[in-house]
Amino acid sequence: MRLDKFLKISRLIKRRTLAKEVADQGRILVNGQQAKASTNVKIGDELQVRFGQKLVTAKVEMLQESTKKEDAANMYKIIKEETLS
Repeated sequence: MRLDKFLKISRLIKRRTLAKEVADQGRILVNGQQAKASTNVKIGDELQVRFGQKLVTAKVEMLQESTKKEDAANMYKIIKEETLS
């Protein structure tokens, strides 16, 4: 599944266009490698997303084409959240 689509469906980022912009700015790493919006993610991949002064590390737990709002959080597991100075 494409990275931008995963971020939208899992609701880590609310809109797919925003997920694409964040990826194009180089603020997303997949398994330690800088990722583009079209990068394929698979179960077990580790994502690092930088939101302003916050760095969120999450592990992909499940891939689904669509999901309900309540089930979206089951698609990933937050490993750590840190504030950047």
